[in-house]
Amino acid sequence: MPLSLHAAYVPSALQMLGTADHLLDVTEKWCAERDCDHSAIMGAKLIDDMLPFCYQIKSVAEHTAGSIEAVREGVYSPDLNPPPSTFGELRAKLSDARDVMNALKDEEMESWIGRAMRFEFKERGMDFTVENFLLSFSQPNFYFHTSAAYSIARMLGVQIGKMDFMGAVRIERD
Repeated sequence: MPLSLHAAYVPSALQMLGTADHLLDVTEKWCAERDCDHSAIMGAKLIDDMLPFCYQIKSVAEHTAGSIEAVREGVYSPDLNPPPSTFGELRAKLSDARDVMNALKDEEMESWIGRAMRFEFKERGMDFTVENFLLSFSQPNFYFHTSAAYSIARMLGVQIGKMDFMGAVRIERD
């Protein structure tokens, strides 16, 4: 049986949304234990020309639920609004994204296969089919932004490791 678009996309999106939520939890706890300034965490970057922690977490939601909303419209343009600036606001954004992903049905996603999808940013545009947009653009982006958030937290000294990034892997249960 071939793998459905839903099976190829949604479980991975939910896994990374869970990882991003976990990163918020452990980073917030780490910050509270040190009585540090939350805005310093939210604005932390790996390097000057990279976007901050809060943007990385926001982008996990944008490249999961935001991509699904864009597929329904046929066009994806990055959300250029400022990212949420608190742990609670970021957690709510991830929760909303998880709700969107959990509500997706296999039949709906399968009906999108072969449909045209466009990415637009400033004067640039790229044309995709929906499945290629989700699997070759959106999916790598939500992994990238989760990894960037993980790396920023780790750089700050938050005690996390590979399994904190991996999140809830889909193992076989007896």
